[in-house]
Order: sequence, then structure tokens, then C-alpha cells
Amino acid sequence: MANKQKHLHEYALAEHLGRCQRLWRMVADAELAPLGLTHPRWTALWKLHRMGDGVGQKLLAESLEIELPSLMRTLGQLEEQGLVARVSCAQDKRARLVYLTETGTQLIAQLESRIFNLRAQLLQDIPHEQLQIFEDVLDKITAAALCKLNQLKELEE
Repeated sequence: MANKQKHLHEYALAEHLGRCQRLWRMVADAELAPLGLTHPRWTALWKLHRMGDGVGQKLLAESLEIELPSLMRTLGQLEEQGLVARVSCAQDKRARLVYLTETGTQLIAQLESRIFNLRAQLLQDIPHEQLQIFEDVLDKITAAALCKLNQLKELEE
């Protein structure tokens, strides 16, 4: 009986984490919609901003943990909006590097302000010490999941 309760508790934790992530994403998407950004677009812009200009499309897709064709569609849309530019790599003409345009850089400032304000609102009632513990726990769960994925990948090879 205790084992079953532990299993249900663990399931509830994963479900709770997933729900929290989905709700946070929904709030962020709603906050950024007036800027003309869908979730895939703003996350690609944000990641590009954090990684720095001149990132290869493949590396950007990997860091977003999405498939390259999905990123290609998103980058095409961002290009149409005038927010990014893709340039052929001098060393490898098949590879394309992604850059924020001046308009994209200006939009990042608005995006950043909205995201930071939203984060502050969502976390305002949580003491810093509790947030630090929570981040530490998330880091440990993430590390364990990555380790398990690597083990599974090794078994497939």
C-alpha cells in the first residue's frame, strides 16, 4: 500500500510540474501576443539573444530542443517579420547562421521587459530561499533525466 501511495505521489509531482510549466507558458504567450509573437517565435528570439548572433540553425534547434524543420519554419516567419536574418556560413556554404536584425534587437528589449515583469509577478509571494531550493531540486531532476536519456541512448547503440 505504501509503495502504491509513493507511486501516486511521484505521478502527482510530475503532473504538477507539467501543469505549472503549461500555465506559465500560457501566461507568457498571452503577455507576448501583443508583440506579434507566438510561443515558437518568442522562444527562438529569446534563445538567439541569449546565445549571441551568428548561431548556426542546427545548434539553435538543439538548444531549443526542437527539430530543425520546425525551427526553419519559425525562422522563416521571423524573417518575414524582419526580426532575424539568415546568412550563409563562410566556412560551410550549406550552413546558415542566424542574426537578430535591428528591429529584432529592439523587440528583444520589449520582450525582456515583459518577461522579467511577468516572472516577478508570478514569483512575488515566494521567498528567495524557497526559490533557490526549488531551482536546486529542478536542477537535480533535470540532471537525472538527462542521465537516464543518455543511458537509454547507449542501449540503442
